[in-house]
Amino acid sequence: MYNHAPEGYDCPFCRLAGGVDTKLSSQDDVVYRDNSVTAFISAGWWPHNPGHALIVPNEHHENIYDLPPELATPIQRVAREIAIAFKETYGAHGVSTRNHNEPDGMQDVWHYHLHVFPRYRSDNLYLHRRESSTPEERRPYADKLKEFLVRRTAQGG
Repeated sequence: MYNHAPEGYDCPFCRLAGGVDTKLSSQDDVVYRDNSVTAFISAGWWPHNPGHALIVPNEHHENIYDLPPELATPIQRVAREIAIAFKETYGAHGVSTRNHNEPDGMQDVWHYHLHVFPRYRSDNLYLHRRESSTPEERRPYADKLKEFLVRRTAQGG
């Protein structure tokens, strides 16, 4: 009903969640995956908030209007774990989450995704534009989060 993906849309987040690399992201960027959701370091960065993560449902749902309520809980659970990981591994002072829906809501990938940002004093997140990152820039952030999440899961956290 509130969908905007063009006909024949080749969804990069479906591919990444399905284990296939995309033009911008690879499996090296993935920090968490289970039967419901996948989380990965975003290829788009804000200058003072590197290493932010995206969480997507593994099944294709274009936006919040399409997202089944039963997927909201696993997405938020993973967002919480990543927020804790940002505090512990990045030394973040805080965390912000956001989601965009439809063109006028600034959605630019037609698959529901939740941004989780590490925040720092005076980072001016909302005053900057997104920039591209390289796989080499993303790797240390992905490695830190993967290690933390694996350790936390092993400890029952």
